[in-house]
Amino acid sequence: MAIKTLGYFTNNEFVMSGTDKYYPVFDPSTGEQIARMPRCTTAEIAAVIDNAHEAYKKWSRVPVIKRVQVLYRLRSLLDEHMDELTEMCAREHGKNWDESKGDILKAKEGTELACSMPSLLQGESLMDASTGYDTVLYREPMGVFAGIAPFNFPAMIPMGWMAPVCIACGNAIVLKVAGATPMTSLRIAELYKEAGLPDGVLNIVSCDRNDTQELISNDKIVGVTFVGSTKVGRYIYETAAKYGKRVQCLCEAKNHALVLNDAALDRTAAGIVNAAYGCAGERCMALPVVVVQEGIADALVSKIKQLAEQIKVGPAYDKATKLGPVYSKEHRESVVAWIEKGLQEGAELVLDGRNIVVKGYEKGFYLGPTILDRVSPEMTVGQREIFGPVLCIKRVKTFEEGLALMNANPFANGSVVYTQNGYYAREFVRNTDGGMVGVNVGIPVPVGVFSFTGHKHSFFGDLHCLGRDSFKFYTDSKTVTTHWFDEHEAKSTDVSTWDGTI
Repeated sequence: MAIKTLGYFTNNEFVMSGTDKYYPVFDPSTGEQIARMPRCTTAEIAAVIDNAHEAYKKWSRVPVIKRVQVLYRLRSLLDEHMDELTEMCAREHGKNWDESKGDILKAKEGTELACSMPSLLQGESLMDASTGYDTVLYREPMGVFAGIAPFNFPAMIPMGWMAPVCIACGNAIVLKVAGATPMTSLRIAELYKEAGLPDGVLNIVSCDRNDTQELISNDKIVGVTFVGSTKVGRYIYETAAKYGKRVQCLCEAKNHALVLNDAALDRTAAGIVNAAYGCAGERCMALPVVVVQEGIADALVSKIKQLAEQIKVGPAYDKATKLGPVYSKEHRESVVAWIEKGLQEGAELVLDGRNIVVKGYEKGFYLGPTILDRVSPEMTVGQREIFGPVLCIKRVKTFEEGLALMNANPFANGSVVYTQNGYYAREFVRNTDGGMVGVNVGIPVPVGVFSFTGHKHSFFGDLHCLGRDSFKFYTDSKTVTTHWFDEHEAKSTDVSTWDGTI
């Protein structure tokens, strides 16, 4: 199979890079390389930013009602190309068909939020804020934003969380997509062009970390949105802020679920299996740790194992597959190393997914569901993000012990409680550190009209993505105070120090 050389995207066209360095793009289901994405040079990135800046000058002057017409057309195009985009996502990332379709649907959800921008951008006003003085607050676009996206959601994150709202607010954006999974984003960029988006408003590059510095420090970049590791996120947050830029960084997680003795056991086990092994665990809202009360621990682990053993592992684009491969050979090796680390630390291996083989796809990057039981608080396997189909079980005696154990983790993206007891559910919601909380909901990601609200080391910044925070992040406020002189005042020279402000 021929390996396709991809270009970066700017001014609504693909440009072949002058670099001699490329990221390989694999089909994780087969282990074969299918494309390569250029590692753009610093000069190329600077030129793309210049293109975006020139586009912003014109795009920001287009009325918001006209801007969102592009998003309406894009929404229709996403529907029209749903199967094509789903297969592309499955082929380059490895999520199964339904999960890949969900990735595209989440890009569509962000687009639909952006279509609401005429209402969201409405400002505030007060006649007679002071006697005879009227004040109006406007929300205005800011300039060029940089979006730095990870490998695990090629559509949802760059084309759902980042681009639509940024563009609808009147800005331009330069997206740095993951070199391993660029194709879905590039294809959606073509659909933006078809929808009528002017040249330069949406741009896509990929580059090394050193060249990413240009996206953080360039004077024409006004803000940075990032999704990735906590280590890199902290650096971007500190560095971009130092350059005076607006920043939001969504980072790692180690989400926990607390299962109480009164939980509905069958449904709880099914919810845990779905949350732990969906997308092969490669999502920041996965459920890699279950904290269970001792009274039902053995029964719960048995049910989880039984359900996990029934999961069909196979190629991502086979619609019968329930668990596809992880995205790369190196990542598979990393997850295997974490499993072995857990065993060295003393965890009990209940289900081993390390040696699974898919007939006809022997070179694919497959891992089966894995369960590690009796994971104690000091074990790193239960504290650090693994990002694979590995579930850790921690056993506790009481609700209070379980909650304290969960809150001791430095990450706080999401947290879940399974219970039929309203009192404990309320106590959990009130006292958990998690930013997104589920009560009998394994993956408590809210729909896009609400913000994605990670806490602690899972998020750095002030304004979250999606929801009302999103349009505030991509705009600045401007207040205008107006006063008109009557005939008497027009001739007066008596002006108060606090003119119109008190």
